Amino acid sequence: METSTVNNNFKSEEYFINMGPQHPATHGVLRLLLTIDGETIKKVEPDLGYIHRSIEKMCERDSYQQIVHLTDRMDYLSSNINNEAVCLAVENALQIEVPDRVKVIRTIIGELTRIASHNLWWGVMGMDVGALTTYFYAFRDREMINDIFEETCGARLTMNYNIPGGLMFDIHPNFVKRVKEFIAHFKTKLPEYDTLLTNNVIFQKRMRGVGMLSKEDAISYGASGPVGRGSGYSCDVRKLHPYSALDKVTFNEALRTEGDSFARYEVRIQEMWESMSIVEQLIDNIPEGDYKVETNAVIKLPKGEFYQKVETARGELGVYIISTGTKNPYRLKFRSPGFSNLSLLNHIAVGGKIGDLVASMATLDLVIPDIDR
Repeated sequence: METSTVNNNFKSEEYFINMGPQHPATHGVLRLLLTIDGETIKKVEPDLGYIHRSIEKMCERDSYQQIVHLTDRMDYLSSNINNEAVCLAVENALQIEVPDRVKVIRTIIGELTRIASHNLWWGVMGMDVGALTTYFYAFRDREMINDIFEETCGARLTMNYNIPGGLMFDIHPNFVKRVKEFIAHFKTKLPEYDTLLTNNVIFQKRMRGVGMLSKEDAISYGASGPVGRGSGYSCDVRKLHPYSALDKVTFNEALRTEGDSFARYEVRIQEMWESMSIVEQLIDNIPEGDYKVETNAVIKLPKGEFYQKVETARGELGVYIISTGTKNPYRLKFRSPGFSNLSLLNHIAVGGKIGDLVASMATLDLVIPDIDR
């Protein structure tokens, strides 16, 4: 504890306090060491390692089919998209062209995953700043997507639906019908989110002008996803480097220039609308054909280095593989969006209050296993 003199009459004291790892405002198992002067934050030091499982090291001993399963355990709210990233990396290395049916189904599933993730984030975002009702609204709507996933592949969170060469199963006969029902339902419910939270005066006062991040700083810290786009940084991998069927659809990249917590909030709300638009463009145009290409039981990539990136709900996920020609990668590195986004937390929190830190951190949408691999 340090003591400093202010105006020769009052003394201010610097304290060091822990936020987490059990604090309910943290998403996952994250500890923050805060240096505060009263309620004002002077420094934020994230402390990781509480949920570390050595996923990248495990990949070195696993086959490429098994690695797909491990990516579920990173950003579990973007598991379908994580799975797709590894599959795309393997398919590109082997120069496998998957059927158009696979590409379209992967894109639909990926955008439903994005909506489900943003949906959960919205409910928890409101709860973080004291609006408990949002949690129940969000989970009511997200449940419909989870039911579709469960009927399609038997899982609700960790999917493993994508495999190198295609899909584990074809879509369920009810898939198209149920997806259309969800879109029709969610189009009437998303405006309720604005009524309940977005346009709430108290909520806006908690968010506007809080957690400021300039475009230059977003780029410097390697921010991606809604965090980067909330500062005007155009970084949507779906637009810049389209994969699967994303080159067959039109959608707008959600961008805001304000760079505050409310801008990051607005980006995710718009992205849910855009994801619905993508699904609508594809759902009636799923091509006929096979749902996978047969691959060798033991997949061996050629010698070399391979990289694939995708746009998860939190930003750019990169999969970097070094292969020596065996059934296991010599080295596999994940470039996770949460790690870069967490690195800027101190930058946007210093000078604010503890309550502002909770709001700012919520708009980073951190999933800790994605960071703590």
